[in-house]
Amino acid sequence: MIELPTDLPADLAPLSWLLGVWEGTGVIEYTAGEQRYQGEFSHRVSFSHDGGAFLNYAASASFLGAEGTDEPVDLLAETGFWRLARPRTDADPGPALLPPTAESTPRTADDVEALRTDDGFPLEVSVTHSDGTLELYLGRIAGPRIDIATDAVVRPAGTKAYSAATRMYGLVDAHLLWAWDITALGEKLKSHASARLAKV
Repeated sequence: MIELPTDLPADLAPLSWLLGVWEGTGVIEYTAGEQRYQGEFSHRVSFSHDGGAFLNYAASASFLGAEGTDEPVDLLAETGFWRLARPRTDADPGPALLPPTAESTPRTADDVEALRTDDGFPLEVSVTHSDGTLELYLGRIAGPRIDIATDAVVRPAGTKAYSAATRMYGLVDAHLLWAWDITALGEKLKSHASARLAKV
């Protein structure tokens, strides 16, 4: 049973089912050249809010390895923000620390509904990886399904080749299911990981 809070900003209503901490395991299956990556990983994802019109996102994963592996290996930590995509107005702060130049009024359910298209609500997701890689995803949320694809990937010079990704999330039988496809290590876009997470 998913319980939705009633005190959220209107812009978070379509995203509200994500709120909470989700944990579980997943599978890695990826081949790059002669190297094959395969095994199980543990995954923890947190979506929270602090009153703004966005969700705070944090995730971590550890490789549990193939059968017979003793110690988990930390793979990745991510942090970021999820929000509905909408044009910013003079009533919004920014860029940087610039304050709004017009009076702000709380956004309503009608304001949010005006963003809806035939295939859901437009979504922006910014993610920073622990290795310094930055991703900007654009996509859609339609009820309990989210599809996003990178609009930009920025990475430090010393990181491994990684240039694009797509992610899919879905709420199925009260579990968060997700799949992550990547363009990396000289390969074209293809599947590399998926997981099933339960709310804790």
